[in-house]
Amino acid sequence: MAIAIDDLKKQILFEDIDDRFLNKIAGKLKAVTVKKDKHIFKEKEDTKGIYLIHSGKVEISKTTTDGWRQTLTVLGAGHFFGELAILEKRSHEANALALEDTTLSLLSSNDFEGIENEDLVLANVILKKLAIALSKNLRKMNDKFLNVLVNY
Repeated sequence: MAIAIDDLKKQILFEDIDDRFLNKIAGKLKAVTVKKDKHIFKEKEDTKGIYLIHSGKVEISKTTTDGWRQTLTVLGAGHFFGELAILEKRSHEANALALEDTTLSLLSSNDFEGIENEDLVLANVILKKLAIALSKNLRKMNDKFLNVLVNY
């Protein structure tokens, strides 16, 4: 089942991308459904690709050395995750857990690499969107960190 272009436009990663590019991307996405309290992936597992959230909530967390789960963020519809493992070509360094029944789309690592090799313009658009989203996330984390330091 192909993902509708209108659904892709609701994704932070693809919201301002031209329809001709979205058609290429939509044909490569795989629909994934994950039940509440089930892992999408765990730390050290090989990456499958970039996940786009259509509905539900996903917790991204790390397990501390003493075995506690530390929540890094909770993501909802429109957000994406799993991109760092693809960009760095490594296994996951965090866990992704469905906090609710969740519907996702997966752009597999192989399809992402295929886009990089076949369509440099589209690859550039995606990588630029990833860079913008990552820099926004970093700014938010820096603001939280500075707020904690100031209020300590």
